[in-house]
Amino acid sequence: MASGSDRNPIIIGGLPSQVPDFDPEETQEWLDSLDAAVDERGRERARYLMLRLIERAREKRVAVPEMRSTDYVNTIATKDEPFFPGNEEIERKVLNATRWNAAVMVSRAQRPGIGVGGHIATFASSASLYDVGFNHFFRGKDEGDGGDQIFFQGHASPGVYARAFLLDRLSEAQLDAFRQEKSKAPHGLSSYPHPRLMPDFWEFPTVSMGLGPLGAIYQARMNRYMEARGIADTSKSHVWAYLGDGEMDEPESLGQLSIAAREGLDNLTFVVNCNLQRLDGPVRGNGKIMQELESQFRGAGWNVIKLVWDRSWDPLLAQDRDGILVNRLNSTPDGQFQTYATETGAYIREHFFGDDQRLRAMVENMTDDQILHLGRGGHDHKKIYAAYAAAKAHKGQPTVILAQTVKGWTLGPNFEGRNATHQMKKLTVEDLKGFRDRLHLPIPDKALEDGAPPYYHPGPDSEEIQYMHDRRKGLGGYVPTRVVRAEPLPLPDDKAYAGAMKGSGQQKIATTMAFVRVLKDLMRDKEIGKRFVPIAPDEYRTFGMDAFFPSAKIYNPLGQQYESVDRELLLAYKESPTGQMLHDGITEAGCTASLIAAGSAYATHGEPLIPVYVFYSMFGFQRTGDQFWQMADQLARGFVLGATAGRTTLTGEGLQHADGHSQLLASTNPACVAYDPAYGYEIAHIVKDGLRRMYGENSEDIFYYLTVYNEPIQHPAEPADVDVEGILKGLHRVKAAEKGQHAARILASGVAVPWAIEAQQILADEWDVRADVWSATSWNELRRDAVEIEEHNLLHPEEEQRVPYVTQKLQGADGPTLAVSDWMRAVPDQIARWVPGTYQSLGADGFGFADTRGAARRFFHIDAQSIVLGVLTELAKEGKVDRSLLKQAIDRYQLLDVSAADAGEAGGDA
Repeated sequence: MASGSDRNPIIIGGLPSQVPDFDPEETQEWLDSLDAAVDERGRERARYLMLRLIERAREKRVAVPEMRSTDYVNTIATKDEPFFPGNEEIERKVLNATRWNAAVMVSRAQRPGIGVGGHIATFASSASLYDVGFNHFFRGKDEGDGGDQIFFQGHASPGVYARAFLLDRLSEAQLDAFRQEKSKAPHGLSSYPHPRLMPDFWEFPTVSMGLGPLGAIYQARMNRYMEARGIADTSKSHVWAYLGDGEMDEPESLGQLSIAAREGLDNLTFVVNCNLQRLDGPVRGNGKIMQELESQFRGAGWNVIKLVWDRSWDPLLAQDRDGILVNRLNSTPDGQFQTYATETGAYIREHFFGDDQRLRAMVENMTDDQILHLGRGGHDHKKIYAAYAAAKAHKGQPTVILAQTVKGWTLGPNFEGRNATHQMKKLTVEDLKGFRDRLHLPIPDKALEDGAPPYYHPGPDSEEIQYMHDRRKGLGGYVPTRVVRAEPLPLPDDKAYAGAMKGSGQQKIATTMAFVRVLKDLMRDKEIGKRFVPIAPDEYRTFGMDAFFPSAKIYNPLGQQYESVDRELLLAYKESPTGQMLHDGITEAGCTASLIAAGSAYATHGEPLIPVYVFYSMFGFQRTGDQFWQMADQLARGFVLGATAGRTTLTGEGLQHADGHSQLLASTNPACVAYDPAYGYEIAHIVKDGLRRMYGENSEDIFYYLTVYNEPIQHPAEPADVDVEGILKGLHRVKAAEKGQHAARILASGVAVPWAIEAQQILADEWDVRADVWSATSWNELRRDAVEIEEHNLLHPEEEQRVPYVTQKLQGADGPTLAVSDWMRAVPDQIARWVPGTYQSLGADGFGFADTRGAARRFFHIDAQSIVLGVLTELAKEGKVDRSLLKQAIDRYQLLDVSAADAGEAGGDA
């Protein structure tokens, strides 16, 4: 690994406009030499010499400006290609069998009565790119470490299955169960890389386009982080991400390139399959996507290797002394190259070579068939090997390989390079025959004409299958493979939570700070403290986590090469190569990628990490919800903290910061266990149980989401008769009513619990109503329990019918139930059908705005006085109180006048 100064120069290059010339005579000699080269040998020769000088300058670590892009030819010259160590003939046979089985699997999935679809063309274009990796580069896990981490392009999954079939890792029955996961269980194969669906096979979900490249960058960084902190030896692990050129238009694909370059992640290689097509047409019909991507990656500080042409172009380029061929390659747009992939050799001769005598002369001795087979570099095993070897050898920078291919390659003229290729799923008999002949497979016509086309396997003892097994044995085992080697963690005892159980005394603190105090005590634990990975998007001070800076420090592989402006402060900003905290900057997408990489380390590297990601709650499920779904698919674990939660609690910030719905969004993720706690002791029990469920014996593939607030309140000590089961299941009573004639119940969550307690007092003192107050720590878990029980009852009518937990807790009591929270009403309404008796809710529906907490709560009618009105309204519906009392309450509390509300508790970080 290169040194820090080599990997991260502050100035990469620039024009010396302000630098004095200390030796003008020497400068003039260099300029005269360039002039002479132009005059005597021409501009093309002078250009070549200048490019070689720039190349040598970089080799000598002389800072020169980066070129935006290079010529539309291979980066690695033919003379610089290394020896290819494989048996290309055998590898071609293996690849042909893989190509056939991948296409047949998808075609068979379209048989009558099934029709579940699939994609053929993506793997057809990238098959060689994968095959060289499988045969020569991808490390398995048999050596006891994490091996390599490979992010397979989602639409290429049929090819990965087809190769696994040849290696007897998958059966023919499983291939025939592609995309039929339930109806053909236990043989079903998932459509794309889904670890949750195939937990022994896939490691990384990638088919939500853009998340693969983002995840790969942060996986490579997590590998370095784990090694720097002494948690795992990841020095041999390399991260490979296979991507599509159309996929690179997703913001997530390119948005985090800079961190990979900034931290010198030379353990990372992107392989972009540039088949020049999106799903329905060219990526850049009038432009050149490879040139565009090259400039973007170079500008971000990556090493770029272009793999454009196969070896058949080498003789032509070798005779291109005046650069006319290179110029034609440079100036031909992608849309035209796509057309060439579908046309005849005669067409290419006429339209590409035909209008210039020098070009025509280059191919005058070539047949039309030879011209037709001038191929793309991404189909040439030797050139792919050269690019991969160069990427692995490169130090100090991540590498991107831009490999040109043809979408639908080898599938025949109806598929290759066609705009509709991505949607084409079924091969006709004639397609199959042509495909078979192209691949030289010994399959008789009759087998293709009668029923579904057969799979092809040369036999377990065949030369090519033995070759495949030998290559994988030499590289440490089969890939993809997901292995969970991690042991359960020793969990802290009750002492670690004692501080939270005591409450806050006379001090007022927000639930955000209550959680931070629990985390700080856990990070001091000698057994698991080092495994916590705090993550925040540039908000550690906002969340009160700057107290961690002196001890945990912020991870930076370069350390801190400057004097911090706040170095005199006790809680000064401190960076360290062995820092524990990840401070990813203002990027929720990057932070969530770190969360996923850390949360799946128990499987990737066999070493559990406990990520704790804290963020402005509005910018979690709303902004990066796709990544939380990816987290669930990847079976990642950890704690997610939606801080500064609530529609009315984050005063002054306004519409785009006021979160009143993330709990509802969280409820849509089956792996997410979501809580909205009110007090520190609730948080302590939730965190303790979360550690048990995720990292203890019989660990579960879930993650915890807690919404916490920035409003200071007094936190009571844990009651002696605390209902721990209720806290964890989602509902427990926090304050029983002491007086009042008419009974009611108030269910509240999070910051709304103090409003409910205030309303309880008002109802008792002024309206003769006794209302118990319950803390609904998780509306979502209450609903999940009830839904599961209803499903059981539906399918087992002969058994005694089970009763949902929320119904058990609330049955038998008198009076209506009113639910209130700082969320939209749909959040507490999740449990409405299972609450005995009359049920009503109050909530903050609509957009948030900037104002005092009191004014905002009066506007949404969720403050204590509005809760009083809500309870009285429900009692009036039941005939328990006279309806005239409702107007009295409205007038008494001026509920129609927002400005009449008390401003409420001030303070709390925002």
